[in-house]
Amino acid sequence: MQAVLDLFVSFARVTLFGFGGGPSMIPLLRTEVVELRGWLTPEAFLDAFAFGNSLPGPIVTKLAMYVGHHVAGWPGAAAALLGATLPTLVLLLLLLRLLTRARENAALQAAIAGVRPIVVALLLLVAWDFAPSALGAVGSFGENVPLWLIAAGSCYLTVRRNVHPVPLILAGALVGLALELGS
Repeated sequence: MQAVLDLFVSFARVTLFGFGGGPSMIPLLRTEVVELRGWLTPEAFLDAFAFGNSLPGPIVTKLAMYVGHHVAGWPGAAAALLGATLPTLVLLLLLLRLLTRARENAALQAAIAGVRPIVVALLLLVAWDFAPSALGAVGSFGENVPLWLIAAGSCYLTVRRNVHPVPLILAGALVGLALELGS
């Protein structure tokens, strides 16, 4: 029962402090799940994150279900999902009217502007932490050229050609399968 409560608290904490949506919550979630609670290894978290990104819907709810089920079965999945969604629902209902009135408030806009660089920095740190597991250790570039090419090609196609992430995710899965089957 304690694990179920811990799942709810951890995912509620992530949701309450994850301003900016799913991607901004990933560093907070990783800290809770990997570093503080030890529920997943860094590699298992990366795998869950990659798999979750290949499915439709918000990433945090998918990770909540995955981690919750991993830790405490279906009760854990339900608790983590509630923790990931209930605080936002309650806050949204309580603050919706206030936010629509304060949208043009200079102090609110300044606070949001101050949070944005932190969100970007946290995302960059997560990417930096994920890189060795996803692309191979530094110094082993030659062994992992296909993975680096997938990453570079995805960046290029997203930024320069405006390709939607879905075909890139599917193509990455197919390339990964082809590389595995070819070895």
